[in-house]
Amino acid sequence: MLSWALTFLVIALIAAVFGFGGIASASAGIAQILFVIFLVLFVAALVFRAVRR
Repeated sequence: MLSWALTFLVIALIAAVFGFGGIASASAGIAQILFVIFLVLFVAALVFRAVRR
């Protein structure tokens, strides 16, 4: 999940450099959503692991 977020971030940066504002904006939005999902799943995994012990 984190690798997909980083991939979309790189796509957004490259698109921004070349002046494709719409593609850069969409890719940055997707990267943000994926990163938030990654963080939520990571924290949930930490909590479940702490509860199991």
